[in-house]
Amino acid sequence: MDRADPGIPLTPWLFASSGDTGTMSPVRRTDGRGRHVNRLSARDLFDDIKERMALRWVAGRGGAERALQSGGAGQRRPSEIGYLNIIYPNKLQIVGGEELNYLDGLDSRQRWETVQKIFAQQPVALIVTKDQAVPADLRDAAEETETPLWVSARRGHDLLTFLQYKLARALAPQITLHGVFMEVHSIGVLITGSPGSGKSELVLELITRGHRLVADDAPEFSMIAPDVIDGSCPDILCDLLEVRGLGVLNVREMFGHTAVKRSKYLRLIVHLRPAGNEPEDAMVRLTGDIGLREVLDVKIPQITIPVAPGRNLAVLVEAAVRSHMLKSQGIDQARTFMDRQAARLQRPPG
Repeated sequence: MDRADPGIPLTPWLFASSGDTGTMSPVRRTDGRGRHVNRLSARDLFDDIKERMALRWVAGRGGAERALQSGGAGQRRPSEIGYLNIIYPNKLQIVGGEELNYLDGLDSRQRWETVQKIFAQQPVALIVTKDQAVPADLRDAAEETETPLWVSARRGHDLLTFLQYKLARALAPQITLHGVFMEVHSIGVLITGSPGSGKSELVLELITRGHRLVADDAPEFSMIAPDVIDGSCPDILCDLLEVRGLGVLNVREMFGHTAVKRSKYLRLIVHLRPAGNEPEDAMVRLTGDIGLREVLDVKIPQITIPVAPGRNLAVLVEAAVRSHMLKSQGIDQARTFMDRQAARLQRPPG
């Protein structure tokens, strides 16, 4: 297993000014396990989606710093967004026609208690759909409690599906790992190893063979689904590869637009280790040095390749990826050989 520090490596050229970081960039902190904890304020969310979702901010501007925050892997409640729910309140509450009709059907005391309960739960924002008129008591309560109250011209379903996708991406659990992330034979491959193990030279060779660079040195990985890890490149490192003796190279400028890729799902880890004199296990000679490494609680197959002078690492990595693809299809070449050998031993003599 690669036991490198899972945090961001202290590479000097990583800490230059990053320039424009784009829209909807959550504020990040790091927890005790090296994971990024994202925080997205109501103001940032509103500014990012107001044109797409035709939003207006009608009350509660004092709550602009209320924030959505990524939770643990097992977090179930409260949900990030959903239709108005008083028992299990969502962080973003959508108020559609049915919800407004429900409030209108309550007597004055029940309505007052319900409105107080909605705002006592401190949602990040309430969103009224289809440009409906906002009841005065909702507007007054939003101002009093400094709860952002937005009105959208879109239907509730449109808001729900769009924001579910946006928030899943923005607040997904994230981690930065040391290594080089590439697309090899259409598979996302993270190449790891100790400094000086030849990762950069290997990557250059793979690029010249038609494969694509995603991120060098500090790729970022997000869990966008329960078993899907998406890898991408920080803006500051886009298209760049550092090679000892050559410095920082711009892969896009040197090899063309097809030599780089913005993001890719992580499917395989290839770890480079120096070849030693330790005796090899006989089964490893048959099956290869194959294991698993957990990334954001998802088990990713890892293949360890010994590095020695004269070994063509690019060919070995390509072969490792092809072998992994065959295993994904249920074709285990080592098992096929062992079955043949067992059948031969069971064959009667003569």
